[in-house]
Amino acid sequence: MLKFTAEHEWLKLEGDVATVGITTHAAEQLGDLVFVELPEVGATFDKGADAATVESVKAASEVYCPLDGEITEINQAIVDDPSLVNSDPQGAGWFFKLKLKTASDADVLLDEAAYNELIA
Repeated sequence: MLKFTAEHEWLKLEGDVATVGITTHAAEQLGDLVFVELPEVGATFDKGADAATVESVKAASEVYCPLDGEITEINQAIVDDPSLVNSDPQGAGWFFKLKLKTASDADVLLDEAAYNELIA
């Protein structure tokens, strides 16, 4: 099940771990990515904190941590080849895995229908 933030991150929840990336809409708005900087494994973030940076030919942008938690894994493939985010933003282009401090916090995030309404 995917959840979304108003800041254009998606989360795939598996128990208390969320795989996090940017939405297809965000990737399209950014254009071709040329650089991705990811957080360190073991780093902890509060909801809304800057967790990653992406740069495209158009602009640089922050990727925010959608919920409180600890980074347990990063996707080195998108650092090596940022175009993966453009070609498969909600699949192979994921950014990091986040062990949620409180899994129930995800309940307040948007579902796909609400996110689609937001970007319409």
